[in-house]
Amino acid sequence: MKISRMLLAALACCALNLAVAQSALGAEDFKGNWTLSASDQPEKVQFGLSHRMHGGYSQSESDWPVSAFQGLDLGVKGKRDVQFTITRDAGRFACEGYLNNGEGAGIFHFTPDAGFAPAMSALGFDGIDEEKQFAMAVHDVTLEFAKQMKGEKVSGLTTDMLIAFRIHGVSQQFIREIRAEGLTGIEADKLIAYRIHGVSPQFVREVRKAGLEASEDQLVAMRIHGVSPEWVAQMKQNGYDLRSIDDLIAFRIHGVSPEFIAKIEKLGYKHPEPDQLVAMRIHGVTPEFIANLKSRGMKDLSIDQMVSLRIHGID
Repeated sequence: MKISRMLLAALACCALNLAVAQSALGAEDFKGNWTLSASDQPEKVQFGLSHRMHGGYSQSESDWPVSAFQGLDLGVKGKRDVQFTITRDAGRFACEGYLNNGEGAGIFHFTPDAGFAPAMSALGFDGIDEEKQFAMAVHDVTLEFAKQMKGEKVSGLTTDMLIAFRIHGVSQQFIREIRAEGLTGIEADKLIAYRIHGVSPQFVREVRKAGLEASEDQLVAMRIHGVSPEWVAQMKQNGYDLRSIDDLIAFRIHGVSPEFIAKIEKLGYKHPEPDQLVAMRIHGVTPEFIANLKSRGMKDLSIDQMVSLRIHGID
């Protein structure tokens, strides 16, 4: 009996030591470096964090509000040692290093908040491991933000999407303004695409004002390929009052510009059809190609004939 109790005590001691060691190792994983510099935005600074974890490397830099840095006076001039903290729902950053006239660098230790993951799980956001909780602290994914997004009933909303929302600036205000413009089928990945490509409420209004009806996917495609209301107005001045969003996008993809149209018309081809213009760009029927054909006596070829020549490799 004594041997069994001694063995159990020894095993318990080993388990405790292992847990302490693992805890210490985990704490080591949350060390890294910080940098701080001036920002173009008022009441903000450029703050960067970098660290290694599980063989990987993470680095981020963005504008942080000055109010986030507890114990740091950015008004002090000259070079000095500093210590400050940043407290967020997901955890706390303890930082030390130096500043020289508002710019500097140092090291940080991150301590995750033990109650954060359970609280997020209660809201329906699971899968928060150490790395994800660190990322949520970096990008300030708060419990209040999670509640707001949940309340907006965005489809496809996950923990990863919450982080992406913060990175790309998908806010409650943005969602409501987008919905006010009639885009009611709000999905998480589309909201991120809107922010990445600049589909703003103002852009949607301008598109509608130009007399165009675009789907959610077409709005993104218009921004990707540069189909702006201003460009549409230019095309209209050239006699191409196109109502098909797909035609407009095809023009931009293949380089059918007002300048290209003007050169083609100067060569005697008045107001080619939209599909002819696209075919010309796809197959390389350039103004130079047409001029070369004319110089060789082939002056009465149609656009379709010239496209056919290019398709069959006849220069």
